[in-house]
Amino acid sequence: EDETWTMHVDGSSNAQGSGAGVILASPSGITVEQSLRFGFCASNTQAEFEALIAGMRLATEMGVKRITCWTNSKIVAEQVNDNFQVKDSNLLQYYHLFQKLKDDFTEVQIRHVLRSNNERVDQLARLASSRKPGELRTTIHLEIPSPSVIVECMTTGTEAPTWMTAIRSFIVRGELPTDPVEAKKLRTQAARKIHEGICGSHSGGRTLAAKVLRAGYYWPILKGDYAEFVKKCVQCQKHGNLIHASAAELHSISSPWPFALWGIDVLGPFPVAKGQVKFLLIAVDYFTKWIEVEPLACIFAANVQKFVWKNVVTRFGIPYAIVSDNGLQFTDKKFNTFLETLGSRHRFTSVEHPQSNGQAEAANKVILTELKKRLGSTKRAWAEELTEVLWAYRCTPQSTTKETPFRLTYGADAMILVEVGEPSFRRQHFHEESNDSSLRAELDVLDEVREKTQVVAEACKQRMTRRFNSNLKPRTFHEGDLVWRATGSARRNSSEGKLAAN
Repeated sequence: EDETWTMHVDGSSNAQGSGAGVILASPSGITVEQSLRFGFCASNTQAEFEALIAGMRLATEMGVKRITCWTNSKIVAEQVNDNFQVKDSNLLQYYHLFQKLKDDFTEVQIRHVLRSNNERVDQLARLASSRKPGELRTTIHLEIPSPSVIVECMTTGTEAPTWMTAIRSFIVRGELPTDPVEAKKLRTQAARKIHEGICGSHSGGRTLAAKVLRAGYYWPILKGDYAEFVKKCVQCQKHGNLIHASAAELHSISSPWPFALWGIDVLGPFPVAKGQVKFLLIAVDYFTKWIEVEPLACIFAANVQKFVWKNVVTRFGIPYAIVSDNGLQFTDKKFNTFLETLGSRHRFTSVEHPQSNGQAEAANKVILTELKKRLGSTKRAWAEELTEVLWAYRCTPQSTTKETPFRLTYGADAMILVEVGEPSFRRQHFHEESNDSSLRAELDVLDEVREKTQVVAEACKQRMTRRFNSNLKPRTFHEGDLVWRATGSARRNSSEGKLAAN
């Protein structure tokens, strides 16, 4: 009966070279050590297969019929035992060679062993892969100049069409496929290579078309194709320049009669003033530019409702509509029910677009600027200075109406302090009876003054609209279109720094 021999194999591959070690031992104690150096570059798995093949050949030369082989490569052990599928074409040749050599044995067992239990053969493999043949003295040394499974092949003169054939024809001869769909795909591939390839710079549509033309290619709709291509480039959209120009024309809001349309907004927070107030609720009439304000400690919907009733409705009548942003104090259900009870409409501005309530924003700017100039270092006195700021504003002619809000509201100019110190004509020649008749006459012509003011205001709005629309950059979107949202500071990844998407 044939005895079962034991064989340990190991392969090694590193920067200095590759090799294998084989130890073949009989039950009676005969041991044969073999160190193999490869004359070619091999991967770790390939070196393990070479070690196994060399060990099988050595065992065949020794006349061994039963053998148990130990290898520290689990991949090789499982593949030759048909537990793992061999997908690599090169390793598949090693697999078939092993099966062929296996036919010379009565019994062959391939088992996996840990590297720590395979130290001697591992040393032989490392010795073979790192030293020259002449330096080995104590073991049998062989050098394998080429892989055991090398297969010679030759190329034929003809080749079947592949996915590269059309691209090669387009680059070399400028020929497009006869199929229009395939031709469009090829143009897109060419654009992608120029736009985002190793020589691409993610340029715009016009620059991309110019580069293609300079390369010697042309088709009738080249410029339009590449303009659409750039719009679909993900990286260009993520990191493109933000467009700050408006996408739509300016639409001014006109008031049908005085105190018909009011804009309302909240300004603050301010430093805590007397009464713990730190917010300012502002309402401005779109026609006369009259401003009503009230300092508040908190901006609840109940406070807004009380302000509208006391400062707007009971003094100037029920408004036709009120314009506000989408703050919780304005979207409150009770406040909107209150306006519906009065018969007033409530219009909301676009989200994150305060310009749609521009009149209220302008009033905020006027009050805030004047408070800064008056307060100096005493910031907490802003509530006390508010009355004087309002008086100064109401007695100042506005650029859009050429009249003061006070006159458009009450029909005559207010008596200001300078007319007291240096008496004006109307103060010097004041008579109570004539003053009453003059006031009645002024009230009779007040409608005419307001009509002239409306003409002046409309002319100012038209000039502003023309100037605004001169920098227009129209952009049209339809329902269902996908659009890129600008990355705000809150959603921006801080770890990306300057490289974050726009």
